[in-house]
Amino acid sequence: MALRRKGRSAGRRAAVRLWLLSLLGAGAAVTAAAALLTVALHVSASATSGSPYRLAKQPREAEELRWEQEFAPPQLASPHARKLDGAAEDAPEKRLWLPAPSRRFVPCVSPSLEYRRPEASRGYLLVHTNGGLNQMRAGISDMVAVARILKATLIIPELDKKSFWLDKSNFSDVFDEEHFIRYLANDVIIEKKLPKELVKAPKSVRYFKSWSGVDYYQDEISPLWEHRQVIRAAKSDSRLANNFLPPDIQKLRCRTFFQALRFAPPIEALGNLLVERMKAFGPYIALHLRYEKDMLAFSGCTYGLSETESEELAMIRGNTTYWKVKDIDPLEQRSHGHCPLTPKEVGMFLSALGYPSSTPVYIAAGEIYGGESHMVDLQSRFPILMNKEKLASAEELRPFSQYASQMAALDYIVSVESDVFIPSYSGNMARAVAGHRRFHGHRKTISPDRKALVHLFDKVDSGLLDEGKKLSQKIIEMHQKRQGSPRKRKGPVSGTRGSDRFRSEEAFYENPLPDCLCQSNDDSIVSI
Repeated sequence: MALRRKGRSAGRRAAVRLWLLSLLGAGAAVTAAAALLTVALHVSASATSGSPYRLAKQPREAEELRWEQEFAPPQLASPHARKLDGAAEDAPEKRLWLPAPSRRFVPCVSPSLEYRRPEASRGYLLVHTNGGLNQMRAGISDMVAVARILKATLIIPELDKKSFWLDKSNFSDVFDEEHFIRYLANDVIIEKKLPKELVKAPKSVRYFKSWSGVDYYQDEISPLWEHRQVIRAAKSDSRLANNFLPPDIQKLRCRTFFQALRFAPPIEALGNLLVERMKAFGPYIALHLRYEKDMLAFSGCTYGLSETESEELAMIRGNTTYWKVKDIDPLEQRSHGHCPLTPKEVGMFLSALGYPSSTPVYIAAGEIYGGESHMVDLQSRFPILMNKEKLASAEELRPFSQYASQMAALDYIVSVESDVFIPSYSGNMARAVAGHRRFHGHRKTISPDRKALVHLFDKVDSGLLDEGKKLSQKIIEMHQKRQGSPRKRKGPVSGTRGSDRFRSEEAFYENPLPDCLCQSNDDSIVSI
């Protein structure tokens, strides 16, 4: 009986692949209805070793079974099929999916022999995080380290509810609170709430200095305990330096960011299911397409947009008080590589790298600005264009759909688990996912050289260069060393001063080498 069920399941998966191929052969785009058919797959994709997002299999829900009955086409009955071209095992295509050599680098985040359990608390540290999901994750990880430095009890951080997204999520809505407290028990004392007698007590509110070292917290912040029992950190982002911190503090930051900050069980469960549904198509690319209203308004990047759209973005930028820069030259921004690639440019980039049109692509993003009108070129090149709204039912997404951080967490999981990750812009999400993929074996992550690419694409648009072998060779060559291979974290740009010096450094969580990655040599591990 079990063998017959297994055979029927394999046949159904193969039939869906055959049906998708028939669509591609007819030149049809994979529509939302076609995307819904992926729920019929529910494949038993093998778990990646050590993955933080793989959960035990759950019983199939009635909603999934209902979808299978309503949307499954006659082709599902066919036992004959072949893999999608994007999943082909031909030698030339294998290279498209091979990760960069890891050179035996593995996580090494255990504390030193001198490291001790947290001492008696000197006071309570309240933290107000700021920004989107990944900016808050980095800030929380920094504040765990700060609490350790200050010998403070950390109260579960308050998430940002006033940023662009107006997300009302609490910590436990986004993260596994119990795991967070339990995992860091040997590092920091963490409590869910302040003691009742201190709720209304006077507090010392401080904006901790950005990119600070241990001396700053010990010399300038620690003395505040003499006057107050509670210190409130008004912001959390970039409050610790990227470099030159004690090894045990750096390792604690990694333990927090990559291991303690696990997403809440409902988010992980659905994220895991989305990964399975994407893998039903074969190897897939997760594309962080940062072509969203907030990013375009903030950066002033309007290339390819209508005059009406450009004016709307300028108005948003002007009305957002904490965005300091108002007048931006969009052409200058783009020529310097400061703009996210457009959907059209991303399509040209993927084609030039050699990915066939049948490659499954997961769009990790919020609502794309301009909607389908700006996605036409990318969709025409890569018809198997999926996102969480196509892979999951409205019922499955309903608990998360009104919360930007929770929806972003789903994209984060699918991106970390993808065969290839490509960000169109180097923002917080891109840096966090890239770092997570480095931490888990240097999975293939292609970082587009936006400055060089837009000059090539402009030549194509002006007729000075044709799409084809020559363009492909140029793009492949310039990205040979931009695929996530191990390397030490980059320091500041030469000649920069003050805060610009720290801002120009590669972010700690984007590349935790050498602090949290060591080179394994047979039975030994050598830190470099």
